[in-house]
Amino acid sequence: MSYQNLSVERRGNVFIITLQKSPENRLNTQFAQEIIRALRDIEKTLGADSEGAVITRGSDAKFWCTGLDLDETDTNPYANSDGFYPLLATLLDYPFPTIALLTGHTFGGACPFALAHDYRIMNSRRGFLSMPPVNLGLHFPGIGALPRLKLRPQIARKMLLEAHKWTGKEALADGIVDAVAEPETMLDVALEWGNKWAGKSKMGVYSLLRNELWGEAAEKLRAISYIHGKIVTAPAKAKI
Repeated sequence: MSYQNLSVERRGNVFIITLQKSPENRLNTQFAQEIIRALRDIEKTLGADSEGAVITRGSDAKFWCTGLDLDETDTNPYANSDGFYPLLATLLDYPFPTIALLTGHTFGGACPFALAHDYRIMNSRRGFLSMPPVNLGLHFPGIGALPRLKLRPQIARKMLLEAHKWTGKEALADGIVDAVAEPETMLDVALEWGNKWAGKSKMGVYSLLRNELWGEAAEKLRAISYIHGKIVTAPAKAKI
């Protein structure tokens, strides 16, 4: 399978999606749709009610993803409705366990992208995690759903209202990530987790049970996906 700005590798029943879009794996419509296409191809390859897992990683130790390409919305007001929101909704509805391997900096929209995965493993030596919409004047309906549902109230507040910047060890202590690992061993740890949890999808109820936990976030994202009859996201008032 051939893709633009990413590659897919198979290790048994665990697939590795490596993000390779410069600069900094920022998400625009085309890139988000390409990730969705890779996820759907993996789903078809594995087949229904089978064992499998997916790891999403960056291509180097500096960046995992630095969020949305805010310049795209200057010319395309439906960019996020056609790309970013459907990507998050796809992950929340995915029939196999997903692991975000945060190889480096994880900023802005990359935070809900990471939170939409089932597990998160972060670089122990390098990279910060921060979601600064409060500093950018950026909002979309449901932007707080994933932090609110997946994190403790005080941590969700730090993320959404304070734009706090976490190191890997701090993110682990606050329950945002499930583990930290040395950059040289991160992929091995993620593969170990993928193999550990891949069997949980074989009964065909993984996405149904996930929806019992985080379904509110998925519903909010689906409600603003592929919407062109109205503008659901105002442009950011500032840019990084």
